[in-house]
Amino acid sequence: MKKSKFASLFLSSSLLIGILAGCGAEEGSSSEGGDTIKIGANLELSGATASYGTSEADAIDLAVEEINDAGGIDGKKIELIKVDNKSDAAEATNAAIKLTSQDKVTAIIGAATSGNSVAQVQIATDTKTPMISPSGTSTTVTVGDDGKVNPFTFRTAFIDPFQGTVAANFAANELKVKTAAVYADNASDYAKGLAASFIKDFEAAGGKIVAEESYVAKDTDFRSTLTNIKSSNPEFIFIPGYYEEVGLIVKQARELGITVPLMGADGWDSPTLVDLAGADALNNSFIITAFSSEDPDGKAKDFSEKFKEKYGKDPNSFNALGYDTVYLLKDAIERAGSTDGTKIKEAIEATDQLELVTGLYSVDENHHPIKSAVIIEYVDGAQVFKTKVNP
Repeated sequence: MKKSKFASLFLSSSLLIGILAGCGAEEGSSSEGGDTIKIGANLELSGATASYGTSEADAIDLAVEEINDAGGIDGKKIELIKVDNKSDAAEATNAAIKLTSQDKVTAIIGAATSGNSVAQVQIATDTKTPMISPSGTSTTVTVGDDGKVNPFTFRTAFIDPFQGTVAANFAANELKVKTAAVYADNASDYAKGLAASFIKDFEAAGGKIVAEESYVAKDTDFRSTLTNIKSSNPEFIFIPGYYEEVGLIVKQARELGITVPLMGADGWDSPTLVDLAGADALNNSFIITAFSSEDPDGKAKDFSEKFKEKYGKDPNSFNALGYDTVYLLKDAIERAGSTDGTKIKEAIEATDQLELVTGLYSVDENHHPIKSAVIIEYVDGAQVFKTKVNP
């Protein structure tokens, strides 16, 4: 969505908030002295990126259940209010308005994607409501186009430039490739940011980019551009994008006889990817993500066991990030000693080496996490832990 459309959304949102701002906190709400702490979840529960939002929602439910069973936060139970943003930026804005003005939540978890997170920034700022995106990796989630930090917005996942750097170093240093191609969604800030970071760091490591091609979200036939990539004879292809298109890209690449390693970032991390691409096609491909259920770390193993007991399957990175976001918020509220939005914001900003499922978590001056990344390899359709990369 173009900036002008966002500006219109933000203006109308601000006006609506002004109209509703006079509504006082309801009895039993998250205001000081209430008996519950209301937390909103603004997630993609339907639509194109529902795999991400529903994964986070499952783990958020698990974390809230655990916290409430243990007595809540400072003796107050969490009341979780979920809203489906339908994988749409305008819907995400409307959901943020509802959560802050009608439900009067203490904080918002979500959205899962960067664009739907950015769509809530002005609402969070105007209402002084801390908002934490579990997996919005674009730098624009926490830092505006003017270079200023969005004061009430945070994230649990690492940022796009870090993922691009990890991919470039993995290709150059671990796989020892000298040439690479990049195939990215040219309408996605997420994909463009990752591609730019990869190219910069791969070239800095002595590598050569032999092809740059692009596609557009919702495309289904990628054979023409994949043929162009094949003709450039790369040793490695970096494909930053989301699972819906990536699954078809991987499938068609292998059908065209492209056998070189393929790599993407956290946008690949969905069970649907295997359904779209096929298990065989995904062999010799890698992703950067926040979590692996095979991580030998004790906290990660404990979470994996609890998640599998509740849902009957191994957790993915979006599950882990959703779970961690609840505990990040819990820690901040406890340290703030308050449900006041500004005090919680300040507590999140002061977070240093908090032990979470996805690793130790600290916050820098741009509200970016300082944390590790995991590289996973696909083997016959299964995700296999490869290595962990520290910042």
